[in-house]
Amino acid sequence: MPHDPHLAELMRDALRRRAGIVEKRMFGGICWMLHGNMLCGVWRDGFLFRVGPERQGEALARPGAEPMDITGRPMRGFVRVGADEAIDAGLEAWIALAARFVGGLPPKAPRALARR
Repeated sequence: MPHDPHLAELMRDALRRRAGIVEKRMFGGICWMLHGNMLCGVWRDGFLFRVGPERQGEALARPGAEPMDITGRPMRGFVRVGADEAIDAGLEAWIALAARFVGGLPPKAPRALARR
């Protein structure tokens, strides 16, 4: 199932003013990278956020959040959030939670530069 283009536009709008963001196709959806590290995404009819293992419990306590499971095995430190719940809570709030973790990771060099 492809991602919902309307949700992708909402995420683009929410991320528009943030520096260091790059859009990339992943998981059959679209993800946004912060300095080379996955920050968030749109997959099927919901959103994905990389909140880190330490904040995963906090994230899962929020309405509409569940462990991110694309392959049949939950991904530690990632949550999937239903579209309505994420929009109601404000995408910016979810992005801020993810950015607290991802912003602390070392930046990744673009692959083309890393191979030189």
